[in-house]
Amino acid sequence: MKAYIVEKIEDKKFESGLKDIEVPEISENEVLIKATYSSLNYKDALSSVGNPGVTRNFPHVTGIDVAGVIEKSNSQKFSVGEKVLVTGYDMGMNTDGGHQEFVKVPDSWVVKIPKTISDREIMIYGTAGLTAALSVNELLNNGITKGNILVTGATGGVGSIAISILHKLGFNTTAISGKEDKIPFLKELGASEVILRNEFDVENKRPMGSEKFDGVIDTVGGNILAEALKVVKYDGVVTCCGLTSSFELNTNVFPFILRGVRLIGIDSVECKIEKKIAAWEKIAGDFKIDTLEKLTNEITLDEIKVAYESLIAGKASGRYLVKI
Repeated sequence: MKAYIVEKIEDKKFESGLKDIEVPEISENEVLIKATYSSLNYKDALSSVGNPGVTRNFPHVTGIDVAGVIEKSNSQKFSVGEKVLVTGYDMGMNTDGGHQEFVKVPDSWVVKIPKTISDREIMIYGTAGLTAALSVNELLNNGITKGNILVTGATGGVGSIAISILHKLGFNTTAISGKEDKIPFLKELGASEVILRNEFDVENKRPMGSEKFDGVIDTVGGNILAEALKVVKYDGVVTCCGLTSSFELNTNVFPFILRGVRLIGIDSVECKIEKKIAAWEKIAGDFKIDTLEKLTNEITLDEIKVAYESLIAGKASGRYLVKI
């Protein structure tokens, strides 16, 4: 079968590309998925260049997402022919991932695809869509049901899907992006306003600013998150899921103790399978958006390498869908 393989040539030197490998054999409580679609995420791009924070085992197949049909099953939970998906856990990190024709995984990682959504659609969402849905859920579950939401890293996978979901639910959204040429794209997804990153990412020594946003979905961390916390309204909610700006957060306690602001971390990798299933049901239902094709770049396995270069260079927008 064909697979996108990353190989370690020597210390700190890696090569990647499409190769032929053997179809894996499954053991007890495992399934073999015939892949139909996968996607690309920033974590996949880091794995492709041997980032040790993502992948340490080589040769390695990238792809933290996959959707397809059960080809073989040694599981009590799943039968041959069922349509399923897998996101997160160790898949695509140190366990071979979704960028291959057949994928072997433990049955505890697998979710049945809801009947109201196709395998293609659900992989456009992928890990990014799951993360966006978990973030929006936290706003709703903590009483933020209307108002203006700030979305950072807005042209990325999580940001672009979050804007689309929030727009569908009736929120006003303000997007932050470093890509001025993507302002029309963001407004097409539903952003009411776009702030350029260099206008917002400015170190401000004031401990608080004026109240502007009912909530924030942050995907970048660092100073952007620190400044966003200062302008959240009383009882506002901020979710945090990424660190493309920085993993550090230099802030103060005033937003939390004077305005009751809540900062909630979002993890879509190791969260309980029940939480994932509930989020996918939302994506296939109330959160299902009509802007999927506007944010989709569809590619094949042999086009992954070029797409990784765009992701690492920060030039990508929307979602990369990989047709297997």
